[in-house]
Amino acid sequence: MTATLTAQTTVVETLNREQANALVAYLNYKKYHWLTYGPLFRDLHLLFEEQGAEVFAMIDELAERSLMLDGAPVADPAEYLPTATVKPSTGKLAVQEMVEEAIATHDLIIAEMHQDAEVAAQAGDIGTADLYTRLVQVHQKHRWFLKEIIKKGDGLVS
Repeated sequence: MTATLTAQTTVVETLNREQANALVAYLNYKKYHWLTYGPLFRDLHLLFEEQGAEVFAMIDELAERSLMLDGAPVADPAEYLPTATVKPSTGKLAVQEMVEEAIATHDLIIAEMHQDAEVAAQAGDIGTADLYTRLVQVHQKHRWFLKEIIKKGDGLVS
């Protein structure tokens, strides 16, 4: 196996992990969307739906990027959880716990995408590095919105 092929395989592995992470994050968002409650119900219900839809769109982009590199995306449903580093949400959560869990998910994905962009750049794959750069900005924006929700001292809910 040549060094170039090995680097390309490593890049595809990062894409597969991020694709699996996007699906698990999306499913977590659906849980939060369906189970949110309280004085901010409408806003959170809509925010979780909106952010979840943006994450869902990433799944296809990541899978298609794998194919562009002559790799194979995660396609079997049974492969998603073992491939993902994002953990599925479990149990009944308070709304603040949902928001905190979503923030932690974004923190993990952001950190991994920074590393994955570096892996892609070192492999000479500026297309994948650019994809990660663009997607990490979406995750950063989602994290920012969620962090603003749980800031203390607004007099409304905290």
